[in-house]
Amino acid sequence: MSETVVTEKQTGTNQVKDTNQKTSAFRAILRYGKPHRLTFVLIFFCSLLGIAAELSQPYLIKIAIDDHLALGRTGLTFLIQIALVYLVLSVISFVFTYIQNNLLQYAGQNIVADLRKDLFTHISKMSMSFFDRRHSGSLVTNVSSDTETISSFFTQVLLSLIRDGMMLVMIIIFMFQLDVTLALYSVAVLPFIALVAVLFRKYLRETYQQARTRLSRLVAFIAENLSGMFLIQAFHQEKEQMKQFNEQNGHYFSANVRQIRSNVIFNRTFDILGNIALVLMVWLGGKAVLGSTLEVGVLYAFISYIRQFFQPINQITMQWNTFQSTTVSMERIWAILSTDPGIKEPSAKDAVSITSDDVNGRLDFKNVSFGYLENQSIINKLNLTVQPGEMIGIVGTTGAGKSTVISLLNRFYDVNEGSIEIDGTDIRKLPQETLHRIVGLIQQDPFLFSGSIIDNVRLFREEVTREQVIEACKFVGADSMIRRLSDGYDTHLSERGSGLSAGERQLISFARIVVFQPRILILDEATANLDSHTEQLVQDALSTVSAGRTTIVIAHRLSTIMHSDRILVMKDGRIVESGTHQELMELRGYYEDLYQHALEAGREAVYEERSRNDAG
Repeated sequence: MSETVVTEKQTGTNQVKDTNQKTSAFRAILRYGKPHRLTFVLIFFCSLLGIAAELSQPYLIKIAIDDHLALGRTGLTFLIQIALVYLVLSVISFVFTYIQNNLLQYAGQNIVADLRKDLFTHISKMSMSFFDRRHSGSLVTNVSSDTETISSFFTQVLLSLIRDGMMLVMIIIFMFQLDVTLALYSVAVLPFIALVAVLFRKYLRETYQQARTRLSRLVAFIAENLSGMFLIQAFHQEKEQMKQFNEQNGHYFSANVRQIRSNVIFNRTFDILGNIALVLMVWLGGKAVLGSTLEVGVLYAFISYIRQFFQPINQITMQWNTFQSTTVSMERIWAILSTDPGIKEPSAKDAVSITSDDVNGRLDFKNVSFGYLENQSIINKLNLTVQPGEMIGIVGTTGAGKSTVISLLNRFYDVNEGSIEIDGTDIRKLPQETLHRIVGLIQQDPFLFSGSIIDNVRLFREEVTREQVIEACKFVGADSMIRRLSDGYDTHLSERGSGLSAGERQLISFARIVVFQPRILILDEATANLDSHTEQLVQDALSTVSAGRTTIVIAHRLSTIMHSDRILVMKDGRIVESGTHQELMELRGYYEDLYQHALEAGREAVYEERSRNDAG
């Protein structure tokens, strides 16, 4: 009994929480309309004038029938006057409806453009833990599809609420002006319409939400397969992936069909109600005309209004699904916008402002502990000092915590305990822009954007001149390679730099380092996928770029870090050995095991280095 009460209380609490979230999301998105308040006022008055002109037309015909034609006044002059007035009303209705639609589209598109910009900006500020929890396909759907749905709200739903709502009110006023009894019969159908809307509301929302969820999964699946197409073809997984695609596509298809079916039933229900009401009005009005209690012109105008009466109701109900989809999209977008970045900028009073020229490059890891999940520590009480200009090599098996240390230094994640300092300043006190200007990162697979080589080296920053880019490329030995390309430095690269070898992409990433001049340089497995010749080119570039900089190199290939000032061996999130290559070999510990394993794997560079050491 008590468990049932608790469950009911929890359910009630969750429902209140969901309602509050929906309300917060709706209010947050509607705030984007505040700068366009004047535009919406103009839209209101344009709608008012356009609708008044349109609804005056049946009343004008009623006057012509009852006050003139029924009395035998059929002069040509009068008919011409009526026709001209009718034409003027039509033109007025067209002009103001045209202006209203254009103003609404202008406001709606501006609102969505601002929303999309803020959403993309917010996503770009999120920490790596945020992207660990969310699929890229889902985020693509948020930025593209969900914002388009909100655009439909401002350009369709809002238009319907303003124009059709106003038309419905004015039609009721005109109908009561013509005949109170028939008007009351017409208004009596409104409770049935409200009942149908309430009954369908939850079902429509569930069908749309299911369709959107399955679309996000389909987009994420497609994005994942396109990124891994090389692997799929290499292992002949086309049939298996196609099977999974068909399954995902089938789920989305069935959800879409269910959503469309519910919309059709919903809209056709209102059509039936409208037709029933029209038949009822014709029957009642016809009896009144035959009984001489109602004029023919009044009946004509009333039938015109009753047909128009259900048109705005139908339009509003047809927008119900769009409104439902909008609320879902608003909640999804608000769920992102209301998520605080895991990595927060320091407050104005705590922020430390320094320039790259002021940085010596000393690094201090003080009792650093970190885990991606609670109760699952990756780094345990790490203490490490790196002197300015020192080159440190870090080795260890997969999962030892090497790349995690680099992620913490770049502040992709914040430490759980302890601190990381640059020249005595906690990196949490440095604005992220400053930190990333000080610390340069070259990864195993450097990312290149669609664009020219010039833009990829300077990362689209126009203040970096073409001459600076060329000088940087010459400095790292990439100039001759680039000039062999069809358009040289203006060669347009496709996504991720396809068409360039791994070594060529790495050389371009080294040129970036030279252009932006970070004081601390990090290489995360930068030579892992290179052949021995290309590795030598990259090693030469590394020697050139690392001169005068504090450098940390993570490597599987021991040949990459043998000449480092110090080599750190990591295991289970701890530094278990430290020293030069020779000192570590003399320890005959974990590093020697890694070295022997490298020899057994046929590492040519390591073998040559051992031969030189033996000869010495």
